[in-house]
Amino acid sequence: MDTSTWVVVLLVAALLAAVLTVAVVFLVRLVRTRRALRRAGLPTGSPWVFWGAVAYVVLPTDLLPDPVYLDDIGVLLLALRSLRTSADPQR
Repeated sequence: MDTSTWVVVLLVAALLAAVLTVAVVFLVRLVRTRRALRRAGLPTGSPWVFWGAVAYVVLPTDLLPDPVYLDDIGVLLLALRSLRTSADPQR
């Protein structure tokens, strides 16, 4: 392969690594948020939302192929929003 092909391959690999990193960060944030809410004695909403989001990220069956983690990020953000809504005292 020539130099331009290697550059494209490296850029795509770097982009995929960045998206994977974002997905992992949101997964860790979801787990920490649920743990903090439970320690504070606040409601965490339906447990199936949390475990469903974790299973969707971990299991290989996705709406989009696994190198594209955008659907995983969306599911994690929806789960975080659900946790926040269930713990909101003004609701």
